[in-house]
Amino acid sequence: MAQGIGVAVIGAGMAGKAHAAAYRTASTLYAPSLPPVRLVSICDVNPVFGALTARRFGYERHDTSWQAIAEAEDIDVVSIVIANSLHREVVEGLLAAGKHVLCEKPLSDSLEDARAMADAARQAQSTARIGFTFRRTPGIAYIRELIGTGVLGNVLHFSGRYWTDYGFSPSAPMSWRYKGGPGSGALADVGSHLAYVSEFLCGDIKSITGGRLSTVIDKRPLPLTAVIGHDHAAVSDIFEAVENDDYAAFSAEFDNAAGSFEVSRVAAGHANSLHFEVFCENGAAKFDQRRPAEIQLFLNDGSGNENGYRQVVLGPGHPYIAGGLAMDAPEVGFGQNDAFGYQARAFLEEVAGLSEEESLPRCATFDEGVRNMELLGAVTESSLNNGKTITL
Repeated sequence: MAQGIGVAVIGAGMAGKAHAAAYRTASTLYAPSLPPVRLVSICDVNPVFGALTARRFGYERHDTSWQAIAEAEDIDVVSIVIANSLHREVVEGLLAAGKHVLCEKPLSDSLEDARAMADAARQAQSTARIGFTFRRTPGIAYIRELIGTGVLGNVLHFSGRYWTDYGFSPSAPMSWRYKGGPGSGALADVGSHLAYVSEFLCGDIKSITGGRLSTVIDKRPLPLTAVIGHDHAAVSDIFEAVENDDYAAFSAEFDNAAGSFEVSRVAAGHANSLHFEVFCENGAAKFDQRRPAEIQLFLNDGSGNENGYRQVVLGPGHPYIAGGLAMDAPEVGFGQNDAFGYQARAFLEEVAGLSEEESLPRCATFDEGVRNMELLGAVTESSLNNGKTITL
């Protein structure tokens, strides 16, 4: 890395662009303590998508195979943002080549593959991390701080949902997101986020019960052209069967708290609606991803006469914001894309060898990625057994 840290992103879709932009931004966040960050390559099997994304975000070139990234001597750090079923081969190949890897969640589409990837990460000489991006959201991190410092006190009840609507239209084209076994649909796509957020705030989940998976649109038309992310496109009159879940719900038990969860990709009108409330001994907190620059906070005043939620607008006194935004001032605002920047910065700081004391909190490990998939697997097992309680 004498010439700086060379970066590549594999996958030029929706989340791939977020990673590409994040690396471009990362060195401008906080003090300039990173080595130079070189934006080297965007890799995608579709050369048109790869070339456009490389040009848009200022990367030097585009490649069309992960093997080219593995062989490139000018690349040190790689984000993997492709279909879950492809993660294992690419991760293992890049780690064997000595690359530092940041893999999108969930770790894979099977627990067996995820555990194999975690084994490979433990044996690798390079760093392997998973992108639990919502851990970087200032509002969520602040609620965790309020719980940890005792302001809110011990958690009693968590209630969360992640509703999206990218699949609510029956004419939305078939893609890899609609393929795979039970639990690989909405549960893996957005339920994975909700699961790790809940444990980030409430501690380990001990058991899952009442698992339910539902497929409400059972077939989708094949697209006539390549599709990026959740985009719609012209479709043919040929349909293929949807193999996984449009909707999932379950209940959970933490050490000293209960939780309820609901996720969907067919919730019309909710393009990206991660919402949760956490109820504690001394009050409660509420977060809504559609209003990411604030939280709602209730602290019990004792009398009950004026109890209720109040708006807390996030600013430089809250996690990640101080020194991290170009305009470092109260109520400037930030959103989900900013969280990718914080994540990329944290990963680059670890790769560059900065100490934990002078860095952002480390990104999640592959072992944490396996844990997340074990939770999703428990939900699926519960669903397939009429809501049976599954102990973790």
